[in-house]
Amino acid sequence: MLSEVPSLSEFALYLRVGFHHIVALGAWDHILFVAALTAAYGPREWKRVAWLITGFTVGHSITLALATFDVVRPSAKLVEPLIALTIVATAAFAVRNQIVAPATRGEERTAWRGRFGIACGFGLVHGLGFASGLRAILGAEQSVTVPLLGFNVGIEAGQLLIVSAIFALGVVALRWLGVSRRSWVLTIGTAAGAAGLTLLLTRLVAMVGD
Repeated sequence: MLSEVPSLSEFALYLRVGFHHIVALGAWDHILFVAALTAAYGPREWKRVAWLITGFTVGHSITLALATFDVVRPSAKLVEPLIALTIVATAAFAVRNQIVAPATRGEERTAWRGRFGIACGFGLVHGLGFASGLRAILGAEQSVTVPLLGFNVGIEAGQLLIVSAIFALGVVALRWLGVSRRSWVLTIGTAAGAAGLTLLLTRLVAMVGD
């Protein structure tokens, strides 16, 4: 029983690290992505949001594990601009779907599949970004299994907090301020896209400069 205590303590430590990694002020890239991905949905559509978050989780868990176990060795200089690009693309998709709203159920299903594909595919890219943060603090840890699990659970807890905050802001905007759903999504999508484009250009300049 005593032998389990260090593992539990280690799990809790990396859970906190994973949580702060995604909700910290310096983690705007991940926050912007989740915001652009889920802004189109409200609390009543939580099932669709759950699917999106699950898709994102599957994607980033795969590459996070591969990079942590040193199966792949991503370059931070390349990954960081790619993460910014995922924000721009996701925001553009959200804005487009509001400007050219699906007219039929078939088009609506196509739009939904596109958003789910974005969650899964771009999750792979974000996982590489998460891995760079985890590898930097692992140090001389002999086993990465417990840290990896704790870190990943912490990220999921952070994601839930971000989605809850987006839901809350949406409720305030739609119900209390009288903003339309379309205007809300366009605002979030445009803001996320502009911020993502700024990050992309900044990181590309830094990459070329190095």
